[in-house]
Amino acid sequence: MPVITLPDGSTRQFDGAVTGTDIAAAIGPGLARAALAMVVNGAEQDIAREITEDASVKFITRKDDAALELIRHDTAHVLAAAVQALFPGTQVTIGPSIENGFYYDFARDEPFTPDDFPAIEAKMRELIAANTPFTREVIARDDAIALFESKGERFKAELIRDLPADQTITIYHQGGWFDLCRGPHLRTTGDIGTAFKLMKTAGAYWRGDSKNPMLSRIYGTAWRDQKELDAYLLQLEEAERRDHRRIGREMDLFHIQEEAVGSIFWHQKGWKLYRTVESYIRRRLDASGYEEVRTPQLVDRRLWEKSGHWDKYRKHMFIAEVVDEESTLALKPMNCPCHVQIFKQGLRSYRQLPLRMAEFGACHRFEPSGALHGIMRVRAFTQDDAHIFCTEDQIASETVKFVELLESVYKDFGFESFAVKFSDRPDERAGADDVWDRAEAALKTACEAAGVSYELNPGEGAFYGPKLEFVLRDAIGRDWQCGTIQVDFVLPERLDAEYVTAESTRARPVMLHRAIIGSFERFIGILIENYAGRFPLWLAPTQAVVATIVSDADAYAEEVVAALRAAGLAAEADVSNQKINAKIRDHSLHYVPNILVVGRKEAEERTVAIRRLGGAAQQVLPLAEAIALLKAEATPPDLR
Repeated sequence: MPVITLPDGSTRQFDGAVTGTDIAAAIGPGLARAALAMVVNGAEQDIAREITEDASVKFITRKDDAALELIRHDTAHVLAAAVQALFPGTQVTIGPSIENGFYYDFARDEPFTPDDFPAIEAKMRELIAANTPFTREVIARDDAIALFESKGERFKAELIRDLPADQTITIYHQGGWFDLCRGPHLRTTGDIGTAFKLMKTAGAYWRGDSKNPMLSRIYGTAWRDQKELDAYLLQLEEAERRDHRRIGREMDLFHIQEEAVGSIFWHQKGWKLYRTVESYIRRRLDASGYEEVRTPQLVDRRLWEKSGHWDKYRKHMFIAEVVDEESTLALKPMNCPCHVQIFKQGLRSYRQLPLRMAEFGACHRFEPSGALHGIMRVRAFTQDDAHIFCTEDQIASETVKFVELLESVYKDFGFESFAVKFSDRPDERAGADDVWDRAEAALKTACEAAGVSYELNPGEGAFYGPKLEFVLRDAIGRDWQCGTIQVDFVLPERLDAEYVTAESTRARPVMLHRAIIGSFERFIGILIENYAGRFPLWLAPTQAVVATIVSDADAYAEEVVAALRAAGLAAEADVSNQKINAKIRDHSLHYVPNILVVGRKEAEERTVAIRRLGGAAQQVLPLAEAIALLKAEATPPDLR
């Protein structure tokens, strides 16, 4: 006689085994219609599963965020069924839900193309309209292998062979089609709805190994209703319009080429933008009591072994073998072990703590070529990295200061809000459980002191300690993880860092790893896309172009440019023979925020006509007044 406890604390008792469908019906016809799946004792399950013991039960309806992943998972199954119906002989492999959608990998001699999408989508809609139930079957391992092999599905058979010996093997049926799957699923194909769209194709190696066969992947997106789908597609259109790679070309900021995969060639204007961001961050760090340092690029593997990074990050390191010296050097993928080496030079006193050590550290990490994305995901990058060496009692106060600094920096760059994720201990970690208990408790206390609310991100901490991740939201609602602060008791112990206490004893410092913008390259890419190239004046690499209407104004234009530059503004002259409208159009396409138009009249009266990017009106001002106005607008926020 299982007792079912509902989210509001009420209970229902049943005479025997009961399904989620039965429970929902007992509560009311509205819930019976709306409930798509259930959460039993914290685990998602099909609503048709039986419950035989006392349990807490929560129902998932379409309005719940949890329904989205189920919809996407089920849509992947329907995609696979549609493909096999339309293209006999195609083998299925894996098809998970992912952020904003799903994909399925197929084994087929001829890869799919977007030209195949209309027929596949039509078949999918047909399968959804059939409203076929998803049914779960538990099957013996050998029987499952034999079943899939009999269908020629060798990839599925291989997956089953590699599953842990104690894992229950389940198959989900939808009519006459079935797939290996852990579940859970919705009640029927009809629960999926029609708010889905196939998006693109790609190649993917079986199990991500280039030695294995190449598969044909189809990506799709799925949502709870058409309104959500339309909003997502609109966001994609807007994201494409803001793509930093296209805008970077149009603004002549940077380029990437095959001879330096994953590294950036910064052009003059792009480097101007980079240096503006770097100078701003440096001023903020200087004002916050950080000491800037510089550490080597090549470091012997022995340090990485001692810190634990060799075991954890070796596959991401670029290695240099020095034959004459019989040594192995690695281009540093992070700065933390090197900062400990500086801390260890000389005897440190508790009076010197907290010691805030910052570095614009150039790092290199091997990323697969398929994962690289413009300047957002690269192999060579620079971090606004810093490590705070402090006592355990100082963790909270240093976290408060860091969060205040981070919030101020984000606002100066135009980001008004951010979310925080608390990532606790991963399965593979260094340090004893009691050390992790202290670190996690300290970080939670620090969050309370800083007034930070967070979402738990289980198991995603660094191997040496828990961390907070700060997630920005841009102008079109996309989230970007940039900042972090991490509490580390482990590396100071492993690398033998210590200080002299007030009692003249030796103690290990706590190490707070922290970054605000993270990778400069990625953050600049985020800025480009957030502003769609229309930077606030203090960030714009070219802040003004002085364009002449007639050649008689050329000398005055050069004089205006010289005066702008003397005031610290990045200005250029356009004294070409083009018509003024063509000049305005050309510089607008290159996102120049201010075009100062000058002709005979302006030269005689010593004025300029300011035309703002995206605007049609002109503001005529005396030259000195115009320079003062633009100089004020171009002053970085921290210097105003």
